[in-house]
Amino acid sequence: MTDKELKLKSVFLRKNLLKYIYKAKAGHTGGSLSCVDILNVLYNRVLNVDPKNSKNPNRDIYIQSKGHCVEALFVTLADRGFFPESDLETLCQYQSHYIGHPTKKVNGVEQNTGALGHGLPICVGEAIAAKLDDKKHRVFTLLGDGELPEGSNWEAFLSASHYKLDNLYAILDNNKQQITGYNKDVMNTDCIREKLEAFGWSVKDVDGHNLEELEKALNSGPFEEGKPNFIIAHTIKGKGISYMEGVTKWHHGVPSPEQYELAVSELTEAGSLI
Repeated sequence: MTDKELKLKSVFLRKNLLKYIYKAKAGHTGGSLSCVDILNVLYNRVLNVDPKNSKNPNRDIYIQSKGHCVEALFVTLADRGFFPESDLETLCQYQSHYIGHPTKKVNGVEQNTGALGHGLPICVGEAIAAKLDDKKHRVFTLLGDGELPEGSNWEAFLSASHYKLDNLYAILDNNKQQITGYNKDVMNTDCIREKLEAFGWSVKDVDGHNLEELEKALNSGPFEEGKPNFIIAHTIKGKGISYMEGVTKWHHGVPSPEQYELAVSELTEAGSLI
C-alpha cells in the first residue's frame, strides 16, 4: 500500500464508520473519527497480524482500551479481512456480536473492553507473559484521554516500568474532550508527558492525524531499552467533518440525514484532494 493509498484508506474508513453509525442510529462518532488514523496505521503498517490466522501465538497484540469507539475498530478489522464487512449491517441490533464495545466473539478482537481503565492493565499482563516466554511480539493498546483518571491505569503505569516492559506500546488518543466536556474541566490530567516520564516511561508526541509521524513512532521502538513506550497522539474529536470537529456533543451522536450527506460530501472532497 502506497502512502497515497494509506491516506485514502483513512477517508474510506471515516466514511464507513459514519455509514454504520448512521444506519444503527447509535455510536461514539467523535472519538471514532479522532482515532481512525491511528488504527489505519496500526493495521496497515505496524501490526504483525494475519486475518487468516488470527490466533497465531507469535502475533502482535492490540487491545482497544477506549472500547466505546468500537466503530473505528470494526471498520478497520473488516477492511483487513477479519470478517465480512456485511456483518456490520447488524451493528447494535438484537443478538448481533457487533455491539457498542469490543467483544471476543468478533474475529480479531483480543479482549472485551469498554469499562475504562482495563485495556492497559491487560496489556501489562500480556507484555510480562511475552517476556517470560522469550517471545518477540509487541503489545499495543489505545487509551482515551478521558479514561486516564482511572486508578487502574496508574497501577499499570507503575507495573510496566517496574518490569521494564519495552515491548509494550500505549497510545493516547489525546483529543482533549470526553462525554461531559473538556478533560481539563472534568478531571485535569495535563502534563501527561512529565507524569509518565516520572513513572519511568519513554514518551513521544506525534500529530495523531499525520500518518507518516504515526508510522515512524510506532515502528521505532523501543524508544529506550528497558522502558515501556508511550505515544501521545494529538488528535481532534470529530476529525474530518467540519461541524463535528472539536464539538463535545459529538462524543456520542448520530447525524441527521442532512448532516450525514454533508459529512459524506466533505469526505469525498477530501479524498479527491489527496
